[in-house]
Amino acid sequence: MFVQEEKIFAGKVLRLHVCASDGAEWLEEATEDTSVEKLKDRCLKHCAPGGLEDPKNVTHHKLIHAASERVLSDAKTLLEEHVQDEDVILLIRKRAPAPLPKMAEVSAEEQKKQEQKAPDRDAIFRATASLPSHNMDRAVVQTSARDFQTELRKILVSLIEVAQKLLALNPDAVELFRKANAMLDEDEDERMDEAALRQLTEMGFPETRAAKALRLNHMSVPQAMEWLIEHADDPTIDTPLPGPSSQGEAGAEAAPAAGTSEEEEARDELTEIFKKIRRKREFRADARAVISLMEMGFDEKEVIDALRVSNNQQNAACEWLLGDRRPSPEELDKGIDPESPLFQAILDNPVVQLGLTNPKTLLAFEDMLENPLNSTQWMNDPETGPVMLQISRIFQTLNRT
Repeated sequence: MFVQEEKIFAGKVLRLHVCASDGAEWLEEATEDTSVEKLKDRCLKHCAPGGLEDPKNVTHHKLIHAASERVLSDAKTLLEEHVQDEDVILLIRKRAPAPLPKMAEVSAEEQKKQEQKAPDRDAIFRATASLPSHNMDRAVVQTSARDFQTELRKILVSLIEVAQKLLALNPDAVELFRKANAMLDEDEDERMDEAALRQLTEMGFPETRAAKALRLNHMSVPQAMEWLIEHADDPTIDTPLPGPSSQGEAGAEAAPAAGTSEEEEARDELTEIFKKIRRKREFRADARAVISLMEMGFDEKEVIDALRVSNNQQNAACEWLLGDRRPSPEELDKGIDPESPLFQAILDNPVVQLGLTNPKTLLAFEDMLENPLNSTQWMNDPETGPVMLQISRIFQTLNRT
């Protein structure tokens, strides 16, 4: 009963071990209901008697509970801060806040920032006013900086013409090309990305439509999905793509006519095969790039022209649309100058000469002409890879000189 009354009326007396930052130690007695601020005031009087004229002296110190490493709040009591008898309390001076910068220092900092700031347009004009002017032709700069991929198209156009002439002289060229074209069609029909097809069918698209969309968009799921949405109301959406059977029938119809003049008929048939391959390799613009560029305000036709010139690269197409638009789409079908040292060096290479007599090389040239992204595939092919490697080496060698 005596203990309860002590708790109610007087509060329990705590004996605390106080340690100051200068190494002084002493015992301080205080009741549980004593505020932390009062305890701190008493500790400061014990530690530095007569030195409390400045009222800020109390606010510049803090009490820390050593066991829990907590800073005690001035507004709370020892009981609220869970301070127990025989606990160790640390009296620590607070860190002084960083002084505010003087006006001179602020000005120096601003001046330093201004010195490190990049010059504006007017400053550049003033600094270069005394220099002689040089008018650089942008077209000349672009031509000199052209890389292999840019010039490759012109080289391919000219090499295709040479390959067609060489293959037309081969009596077995028609049969070779008929087989090569059939193999190409068979490969396109059989090469189906099952994961991409499953992804489209799980979205709810019919399997036949999904397969057709994937073949038309080089197995790209996003482009195939866009094609399916755009052609949802197209009455011919379920019409199958022309396969090798229809081309075989066309070849069979042309076969009976090969009795009058075999040489002329063979040459005409070879030309027709070339045309079929060219039609099959039509350029397909990236659907996402078309939408993005059209949202910038460009017309659809000029967007497709830009993507064709830039090999379906959106950033390059945007630069083409905003620039002088060279080369033009019409220039894409022009080959390299047949009298140029580059073209002569390519034709004089034995590996290239042997490759031009292979129908597969011509197929590779046609494919890369309309689908530049397939260049890597043909570079890794054992038959066409050596030819492409020699063309690249010759171009790099002459480009350095």
